[in-house]
Amino acid sequence: MSLMPPLVHVDAFTDRPFSGNPAAVCVLRTAAESDWMQAVAAELNLPASAFVWPEAEDWRLRWFTPVAELAVCGHGTLASAHVLLDQQDGPINFQTRVGQLTARPVGDLIELDFPAEPSSAADAPPALLRAIGTHPLRVERNRLDYLLEVESEDAVRDLQPDLAALREVETRGVMVTARATRADADFVSRFFAPRFGVGEDHVTGSAHCCLGPYWAQRLGRTSLVGRQLSPRGGVVHVELDGLRVRLSGQCVTVLQGELREPNLSRA
Repeated sequence: MSLMPPLVHVDAFTDRPFSGNPAAVCVLRTAAESDWMQAVAAELNLPASAFVWPEAEDWRLRWFTPVAELAVCGHGTLASAHVLLDQQDGPINFQTRVGQLTARPVGDLIELDFPAEPSSAADAPPALLRAIGTHPLRVERNRLDYLLEVESEDAVRDLQPDLAALREVETRGVMVTARATRADADFVSRFFAPRFGVGEDHVTGSAHCCLGPYWAQRLGRTSLVGRQLSPRGGVVHVELDGLRVRLSGQCVTVLQGELREPNLSRA
């Protein structure tokens, strides 16, 4: 068995441990088999496990939940940047299945440059409305998820969806959102993705690529703060820049270990 580089457990989009969204970051020497990365993610059983390895002057990045590979993952990217910025100066370029993503330190935050994922008006399947257990003011959808706006921050906080029923709805996930009444945020949200093994996600960076454009249009400004009202909670700073969205947040390293695996081979 060969000794691998560190496996780091990071809490993302938070400034204190045991809050925000946990991710595992595994820094590999070279690409690994997809089945092996999926097995590691299932073993770790975190909302996301990120695998990074050097590729030319950049880093290749892939993300896995315990049950499936993700097309894009904001908190896994933030956690990966947090780990790599301990080893090198920024900016850091990640090559991913959605193109190049760039991370750089900005004060005490890490800023990610992501493509915007705007939504448009959609009809909600009856199964979705039954599962989510509320009557939204607006329903929209992008290529990944449904967006439901409800009447208040309290309505977002008090939501108790039927996750088993929601698993039958054909979508990556569902974000439920409202304008914030609290002073430290512009909007609030929760995110549910049971089809991908994540009942309620703690803080969902990729959802803010949709929530940012959505609330920017309604609030009339491009710089926003989103707070996710999961039990762990977290904060995402959002800056709209044309077809791009800059997501910023903090990270905390919770623990670091070593991962052993028998044989690396290119995927």
